[in-house]
Amino acid sequence: MRRTVLVAGASGFIGSHLCDALSEAGHEVRAMTRHPDDYDGSGTAVAGDVSDPDSLVEALRGADAAYYLVHSLDSADFEDKDAQAARNFARAAEQAGVEQVIYLGGLGSEDEELSPHLRSRREVEHLLAEGAVPVTTLRAAVVVGHGGISWEITRQLVDHLPLMITPKWVDTRTQPVALPDVIRYLVGVLGEPRAQGRTFEIGGPDVLRYVDMLRRAATLKNKRMPRVKVPLLTPRLSSYWLALVTDVDTATARNLVDSMTTEVVVKDRSILDVVPGEPIGYDEAVRLALAARAAEQDATVGDKRAERA
Repeated sequence: MRRTVLVAGASGFIGSHLCDALSEAGHEVRAMTRHPDDYDGSGTAVAGDVSDPDSLVEALRGADAAYYLVHSLDSADFEDKDAQAARNFARAAEQAGVEQVIYLGGLGSEDEELSPHLRSRREVEHLLAEGAVPVTTLRAAVVVGHGGISWEITRQLVDHLPLMITPKWVDTRTQPVALPDVIRYLVGVLGEPRAQGRTFEIGGPDVLRYVDMLRRAATLKNKRMPRVKVPLLTPRLSSYWLALVTDVDTATARNLVDSMTTEVVVKDRSILDVVPGEPIGYDEAVRLALAARAAEQDATVGDKRAERA
């Protein structure tokens, strides 16, 4: 069934790919952004800011469903900002008569001490669900795809370092998921009665330590990276180190590193009952991410040549 769908965070990593997929599936896509004049992706750009409740009411008006893909990870006070934004969005969705909100959150067991980043994702999940609109939540760990922050950290470490300087947290287990699978799940739960009001864990078939992810990515790039353990490299020092050797800003690096000390592994595979299909393995996900980056670079070179011609 064709639906009118709002995507909050349409210009972001996940949102841009989701808008493409929803449009290809025949839905009417409203791409919500603070700068609609600059938006050049799929769907119709609409002005909206999660910190401005009045703008959300207008953006959501007439929408059947809404995706919430917004976070403030690069802000020092991101927990407070994200909590208030979630409250604003839940109220506006209820006021607009939206039938379903779909949220992409983070993996992590409720009985563990979560990092501020994962704790904030969980709080947003609960705040969205406090409204009258049924919320479908997908919880994911590292999303492997070109342009994703967590994947970019992995790729840039492999590209820039002659050896792996590894703090203790790289031995934490995680369950990466390929970008195409994340998009497939997000589209698959739209309008699905079995997904209403439910939370699903999503991940690929491989449970890996972060160091394994680095090694396997290096192998696929025909690189060898000897490992040097630095067990006293704290999360704070690790974030400075990541900001130095990658283009991720210090605040974002710190929040992500804090989360890397928490094991995030799928324990419930019920998403496969609702959106069936074999998920993509880590190595293939890396190949797809590298191919997408190469294609983008080729397109950029082509554009520059055309400008000079």
